[in-house]
Amino acid sequence: MNFRFFSLQEANRHEPIKVDLSQVKAKDMFATDVFTRDSMAEYIADNTLRELFACIDNGKPLSRDIANSVAIGMRKWAMDKGATHYTHWFQPLTGGTAEKHDAFIAINAQGHLIEEFTGNVLYQQEPDASSFPSGGIRNTFEARGYSAWDPSSPAFVIGDTLCIPTVFVAYTGEALDYKTPLLRSTAVLDKAATDVARYFDKGVTGVVANLGWEQEYFLVDEALWNARPDMKLTGRTLMGHDSAKNQQLEDHYFGAIPERVLQFMRELEISALKVGIPLKTRHNEVAPGQFEMAPIFEEVNISNDHNLLVMSLMDTVARKHHFRVLLHEKPYAGVNGSGKHCNWSLQTNNGTNLLAPGHNPYQNLQFITFLVNVLMAVKRHNGLIKASIASATNEHRLGANEAPPAIISVFLGKQISEVLDKLEHTTADKAIIINAKKEMKLGLSTIPEILLDNTDRNRTSPFAFTGNRFEFRAVGSSANCGAAMLVLNSAVAAQLILFKKAVDKRIEKGEPKERALFAVIKEYIIESKPIHFEGNGYSDEWKKEAQKRGLDCETTVPLIFDRYLLPDSIDMFRLTGVLSEAELRSRTEVKWETYSKKLQIESRVLGDLVINHVLPAAKSYQTMLLQNVLAVKQVFSEDEVKSLNAQDYSIIRRIEHLSGAIIEDVDKMTEQRHKANRIADEREKAIAYHDTVLPLMAKIRTHADTLEMIVDDELWTLPKYRELQFVH
Repeated sequence: MNFRFFSLQEANRHEPIKVDLSQVKAKDMFATDVFTRDSMAEYIADNTLRELFACIDNGKPLSRDIANSVAIGMRKWAMDKGATHYTHWFQPLTGGTAEKHDAFIAINAQGHLIEEFTGNVLYQQEPDASSFPSGGIRNTFEARGYSAWDPSSPAFVIGDTLCIPTVFVAYTGEALDYKTPLLRSTAVLDKAATDVARYFDKGVTGVVANLGWEQEYFLVDEALWNARPDMKLTGRTLMGHDSAKNQQLEDHYFGAIPERVLQFMRELEISALKVGIPLKTRHNEVAPGQFEMAPIFEEVNISNDHNLLVMSLMDTVARKHHFRVLLHEKPYAGVNGSGKHCNWSLQTNNGTNLLAPGHNPYQNLQFITFLVNVLMAVKRHNGLIKASIASATNEHRLGANEAPPAIISVFLGKQISEVLDKLEHTTADKAIIINAKKEMKLGLSTIPEILLDNTDRNRTSPFAFTGNRFEFRAVGSSANCGAAMLVLNSAVAAQLILFKKAVDKRIEKGEPKERALFAVIKEYIIESKPIHFEGNGYSDEWKKEAQKRGLDCETTVPLIFDRYLLPDSIDMFRLTGVLSEAELRSRTEVKWETYSKKLQIESRVLGDLVINHVLPAAKSYQTMLLQNVLAVKQVFSEDEVKSLNAQDYSIIRRIEHLSGAIIEDVDKMTEQRHKANRIADEREKAIAYHDTVLPLMAKIRTHADTLEMIVDDELWTLPKYRELQFVH
């Protein structure tokens, strides 16, 4: 039997696995498998608990003795949950997570097996640092690296394993992960934002960055996934003709969730709730087979841990329901790709959202202060911010008509834009009118009331203000949010540091505080205008306008990575202490290397598919047509044969032409890949893959997709888009 049709039969035989929630309440399940403060209080002595909370809340160091007491309580709690092993759960520069499991056992001096988990083991472990991407910081003969406990992110149990969130650093101290610089960025942002917030409220002692991610993903039946080597090995389809029906009727978006998918979602939500992930939203997305989930906002470090954890849980749960999850940004051509919108905001220790408009002029001066500083940060580092979300996979999504363009701009909405325009052109004694609602003297802090959600949203903006937060829409669905968040946190922190210096300088000269604040804000409003754009980010006119404004318009991903090494970027990270120049250079090296390797894999898989699947199917069909031509000649007259075989002759010639073109282009692609592989410099190699291999892959795909529409369906061995995209 044809393998593709066997796979289709497999795909159609699965019944939904029922997940009974009738007796289960979310509040009863939430964080039951997390070492929460309540669990700590039950398993850890009071004196140890006080020091642990001081460490978590205030960053105070934890002694080894205290860590040992914490480890004893943590082990007992985990074993009561059924855990037999523990692991340091960290985030190497692969973009995913890593873990090495060890049992809670040791041999004592008498040779007896005992249960053990010490503070030293809790504190740190030693994964092989040379086996993860390091960008040259670690060599094969320099293998030592350390994973070290992050007390601010709670431990949790998955299956039989206690998972301890950790950082991952080199023996020489450089960060080899995303968590370390993310934590550094939250610390420096806390300090910088607190210093500025205290202009308005002396009671502010801390500021946290909050993150709410929206995770888009595709589901595909596991049997069909198994029949597509490109999906299995690259996460996307490297070829495939559009389905006659896909998303053009807009009938999938927010539609009724298929029952089998709903059962998957329910089990995923239960699994997520148990490990403390507050999933709240689920729905169909625009493309067929595409869905989205979103949690309640959390502190950015914990939220990022939870996103990585939920991505892992998705894969595990999907397999139980005979699905596979596709987190690639563009698994199918011709339909919407997947992003991970990162909603980012700042909140003080007393609960004030610094990016929410206030109810009086003084509160709104604070709001405008932080809003304009974010604008300035994005304006000064728009190329770097774009680099933070660039990748070989997100390259296929950005700039397409379902995703933010590859130019970073900020959308504010009509009312906020009007406020900034008025502030730019007003003086302290001049009246301004906002939306014809209220006239007020702009006596420094008397900025009129600003209303929430009083403007439309702009989905073409990669960085949009949405009422009380910024939505960073350009982040890719498969990405580690930490890559983008550490850049955004750092850029805003650096900007707030510069802002405070400018304001304090005016105050030291005798200028009143509010007048000094207002003067610097006005300067920033004018300076940040190039980044502010309210129109259609997809239009060609915007691309031309963005160039005139001096924005970063580069679209070639290997060149976009150069923005990490700009003098402004190096200076900004040095000012904030988030990444050293050596760490920046190593990370950029990893990004170039990863880009090349992903294209290398894709090109090899594509070559295999067209040579071993497409061409044999095409030749088989061509042979059938040739046999038909010969058979017709034996039965019909010469004149009748000319008429009957005209169409067959045309198809035979077309198959021959397309097959020849595929063979020629595969040979060229292989040659270019070999040339690129011989390039020692990772940047130049990535550029070579982009410039020479990627275009040939596109040509080969075009030929293969054309053959898909010609060849007899029974001979085509690969599941088609019409079969892959529609989940039942």
